[in-house]
Amino acid sequence: MKKKLFTTLTAISAALLLSACGGSSEAADTSAAAESSAEASTDGETTIVTVGVVGAYNDHWDVVNELLAPEGIQVELVHFSDYGTPNRALNDGEIDLNSFQHKAFLKNDIETAGYELTDIADTLIAPLSIYNNKDKIQSIDDIKDGDIIAIPSDRTNGGRALKLLEAAGLIVCDPETGSMPTVADITTYNKEIEIIEAESATLANLLPDCAAAVINGGNAFTAGFNPSVDAIFTEDVDPETNPNVSDLINVIVARTADKDNEVYKKVVEAFQTDEVREAILENYDGAFIPAF
Repeated sequence: MKKKLFTTLTAISAALLLSACGGSSEAADTSAAAESSAEASTDGETTIVTVGVVGAYNDHWDVVNELLAPEGIQVELVHFSDYGTPNRALNDGEIDLNSFQHKAFLKNDIETAGYELTDIADTLIAPLSIYNNKDKIQSIDDIKDGDIIAIPSDRTNGGRALKLLEAAGLIVCDPETGSMPTVADITTYNKEIEIIEAESATLANLLPDCAAAVINGGNAFTAGFNPSVDAIFTEDVDPETNPNVSDLINVIVARTADKDNEVYKKVVEAFQTDEVREAILENYDGAFIPAF
């Protein structure tokens, strides 16, 4: 997988300028429940698989459905407004699968909430980037003492964001904290910036009040940003130079009891195809990198 991922990264590195994730759901459709997709249909009816997602970046799932149609399977997306809810909904049986988070986020949610969930397929990487308030700064070098930078408030993406600010030369974090430091773990401010934390989906809306914000690929795409044009600094997602890349791969997740469900395996097979890979590369302006 690393070799394929590195090949993809190399192919689109120019576009990227190499410089996952409670409340209630905002469902695009209200189809629910795992029982609908426990077994493939044998009577000509369509088997529905509900998949929880976050954000507006889902065109590649149309390709998945085209490929699944001959199998009599259809994915119906259930949209959530935040990263806190889809794992709870999946664990409680309200949806069949979800596809919104990276492996580090899933691991943290399982450890903190006790969910019985398992990832069943690698999908893509959504690099974090620093986006600037163009009325205030034009580059990383323009960031000065007193500037406000917004980062995600969840544990894993917040840690990623701080490591990105460190890579950009703005701060230094305690190396003992590894890939997921907190603001309390900052040992040096090379620029006396003020870091504020907010739910990932709100960061683009906060940008007018900040000098910059650290936003992941999905939320940036939803906000209309093009990472290759609008970002002033982007996370290194080359597995040859970033040892944490494997934890940043987004995944399709099932309840552990259903990880071997034959219908879900067909969904995975349809997702991990050249057709879906091409859809990801073509539709999202470099916000996502296929990881299969």
